[in-house]
Amino acid sequence: MPKMKTKSGAAKRFKVRSGGSIKRSQAFKRHILTKKTTKSKRQLRGVTGVHDTDTARIHAMMPYA
Repeated sequence: MPKMKTKSGAAKRFKVRSGGSIKRSQAFKRHILTKKTTKSKRQLRGVTGVHDTDTARIHAMMPYA
């Protein structure tokens, strides 16, 4: 059997933690930041987890992660 390929877009966007949960970066933080409040930009810092309904889909995109 050949190796399964990892979706390169998913590999760039997600990292799998040691417990099996998946972390992702926050959206809405790249551009058009002038009209967003300081509070909203501050709350978009850091990483967050992927929702439970999406974890199976992302694990299928990254079979060796």
